[in-house]
Amino acid sequence: MGDVLAGFHAVWEFESDSVLIRFERGIRRPKLFQALGERRIPYEALSSVEVSEGRRGTVVLRATPRPGADPLMEAADGQLKEDSDPYRLVLPVERRLLAEFYADELRDALGPEAATPAPAHMVAAPEPPLHFKAYDGKASFDGSAVSFRWFWTGASSAKWKSGDQRFAVGELAGVEWRSPEIFNGHLRLVERGTEGQRNGAADQDPAAVVFGLGYGPVHESLPFAAAVLQAVRAEPVRNAPIRKPVRVAREVRRDAAEIADRIRQLGELHQAGLLTDDEFSTKKAELLAEL
Repeated sequence: MGDVLAGFHAVWEFESDSVLIRFERGIRRPKLFQALGERRIPYEALSSVEVSEGRRGTVVLRATPRPGADPLMEAADGQLKEDSDPYRLVLPVERRLLAEFYADELRDALGPEAATPAPAHMVAAPEPPLHFKAYDGKASFDGSAVSFRWFWTGASSAKWKSGDQRFAVGELAGVEWRSPEIFNGHLRLVERGTEGQRNGAADQDPAAVVFGLGYGPVHESLPFAAAVLQAVRAEPVRNAPIRKPVRVAREVRRDAAEIADRIRQLGELHQAGLLTDDEFSTKKAELLAEL
């Protein structure tokens, strides 16, 4: 196509085999768009295109990806708010005819399998390394394994006793993401051999981190979930035995910045009266011993 269509939050560049979506930055832009930056969507990854009336004098051009084509949308599982949908382009209402023109162009470019689920991911997820802070721990993904490091101030006793966790991609069957904008938001790793099962509440499950106010926001936790899911789908099936939880020794050295951050958290709890003098002193000494 070789044309460009600019909307309020993004610019769509139509190329011969794909549409490149460039998300604009700004204070009023959805943080998820800013985190994504840009995304290339092959036409064969789309199932349909439509134009509809928007709010307050706008028109919306929206493409729908094929099921399984985009790891981000697969992880989101319909939980994104309308304004945070990366496949929506909002335009002034006077551009309706232009939006309909490009919708027709996109429909003509759809692949012959548009009505069927995609056999594999066709849209790239954000690249690792990725990390974010959940309410009860820090989640990290280096491309080959997911690690959970528990926060003493937020993790349940069950998680704290289990020790910090590390899950190789080959040990996983999928990812369950529940938006932090709803009750009981969390990111749970589905281990091979446990599909369809639940290991209790997420705040008690060592294979999950839970979200809270300011912890695990959509623009951090969803791209993380998408990257892990894409790596899992790309991982060849192995005959390795089912993983058993492994406790990571607490003797592992922490860097000074992490220790300082955790001591600061303890200090806040102490000042708020949630820790006694003895509890604060004991835990502070334990943390300093890890340096």
